[in-house]
Amino acid sequence: MSRRLDWDSDGEDWPQRETSRFVVADGLRWHVQVAGQGPVLLLLHGTGASTHSWRGLMPLLARRFTVVAPDLPGHAFTDPLPSHRLSLPGMAHAVGALSRALGLSPDVVLGHSAGAAVLLRMVLDGLIAPRTVVSMNGALLPFAGWAGLFFAPMARLMTMTPMVATLFARRARDVGAVARLVASTGSVLDAHGLALYQRLLSSPGHVAGALDMMARWDLAPLARDLPRLATPLQLLVAECDATVDPGEARRVTRAVVGATVTVLSRLGHLAHEEAPERVLEAVLAALRK
Repeated sequence: MSRRLDWDSDGEDWPQRETSRFVVADGLRWHVQVAGQGPVLLLLHGTGASTHSWRGLMPLLARRFTVVAPDLPGHAFTDPLPSHRLSLPGMAHAVGALSRALGLSPDVVLGHSAGAAVLLRMVLDGLIAPRTVVSMNGALLPFAGWAGLFFAPMARLMTMTPMVATLFARRARDVGAVARLVASTGSVLDAHGLALYQRLLSSPGHVAGALDMMARWDLAPLARDLPRLATPLQLLVAECDATVDPGEARRVTRAVVGATVTVLSRLGHLAHEEAPERVLEAVLAALRK
């Protein structure tokens, strides 16, 4: 059940492999990709993804920035955190330790989905001090209604059943099942993108890392703290996102003074994988603001 991805075999043809390195920080062995020159831009992927999700956008950003993109703990090729540190603040602290180990101070940060929540927690806790935070379909607020009461307890129940990750990984061997899962986000990916997610989700270790993260995710404290965010926040929202309600961004702007929203038409939750050029334009426009 604990089988994790192996860099020598599973990572043999990993996107941007030439930019990869392994760094020890906060007791973990991290897989990190670093490319480009210029101001430092830290990228954080969302739950269940990895550095592969930046394969289209990262080379474009690297023309203007020193781009740093790690696999989050428990995901792909990075070691998992101990269960007692898998809270949002615990994840933020771990990424902060990685940033210090690399000797890099992010000038700009961009997070997708749960990655945006980690970055905002880092800023609010004084772990980093970027000049701008860019959220791409950020999952920043607790689920409303019955979903909020159901989601975390169900994820915790799944982590308590060791066979769940193994069964999910077996199911992911069916490319059709992976295609349906990706389609449920509102995004359309090419065959290569689907194959990379299939590789990730076929690993019980990766699936367990994602489930463990979700099981201990509590966004209520972040939502309470958002009004004291002083760093400019730019929210990029995909019109067809079926994972995070696009209307959530408007609610965030009511909590964060000066936060702005840019809507990306006809794209889903994985917008940066569907149309990296369009997302690049939106990021650069957000930074100009």
